[in-house]
Amino acid sequence: MDINFSLVVPTLNAGRDFELFLKSIKKQSVTPGQVIVIDSESDDNTANIAGKYGCNVLSIKRRDFNHGSTRQFGAEFANTDVVVFLTQDAILANENSLGNIIKCFSDPAIGAAYGRQLPYKNALPIGAHARLFNYPPESRIKSLEDAQELGIKTAFISNSFAAYRKTVLKEVGGFPGNVILSEDTYVAAKMLLAGWKIYYCAEAQVYHSHDYSIWQEFKRYFDIGVFHGREQWIREAFGQAEGEGLKYIVSELKYLWANGKNFIPKACLQNLCKILGYKLGFKEEFFPLWLKKRLSMNRQHWGL
Repeated sequence: MDINFSLVVPTLNAGRDFELFLKSIKKQSVTPGQVIVIDSESDDNTANIAGKYGCNVLSIKRRDFNHGSTRQFGAEFANTDVVVFLTQDAILANENSLGNIIKCFSDPAIGAAYGRQLPYKNALPIGAHARLFNYPPESRIKSLEDAQELGIKTAFISNSFAAYRKTVLKEVGGFPGNVILSEDTYVAAKMLLAGWKIYYCAEAQVYHSHDYSIWQEFKRYFDIGVFHGREQWIREAFGQAEGEGLKYIVSELKYLWANGKNFIPKACLQNLCKILGYKLGFKEEFFPLWLKKRLSMNRQHWGL
């Protein structure tokens, strides 16, 4: 089954590795009908490099970037059946990465799919474990019936490497324009509730990980708390991931014991800050705007 697809990449100062990123796309076993780069006023040569490689370059104001509306802009520009999203720092792991995620849509019940994220080869142990824990080596198709087992993780998906059937994306209203982050989870939840399925394809792989500082993790989880506080319908529909937080901490400590004991104190403090950040974000309506800007990783969400 031939499936035509577009590739959408939001960019901001993609840096010297962006040309390698674009070259890796040309080496894939399948070719996207369009490569759409949405650039947020990069100060470097990102837009010019994208144009050199034949990309459709769409420019937006930096202040107008939003995780949801910017991707919806790209999806609406795409003229193909499937839209694949990548972040500028996600490196395709092999020549079949795009082909494997596109194959998921041969099943007409699939509304969206996402690939496995592997840690960069130079990733520090805490960041490496996060990817290995959240992206296992076994593929799985998730439906609403899995909520009893997986809780809110049923709707887990990541636009660092994910694909959507355009007709289904339109059916559920597209990516929201007012979310601080997690536009991918928002859409996945809508699709599951509408009867569609989400494919986690472990064979579709990219290298992508982050070595966040403790303060960065606090701010990231503050934003996650903001999202869940505002979109409580997701928690009401899918429930909680029973024991998932404790399971993660135990897994992390075991991994660090074997791969970097000196990171255990940082991991413990970081997990406490994640919990605190999430709880504060969940109650963000009680805080003044200046404080929310200070605590948030996505400062532009709160306006100038």
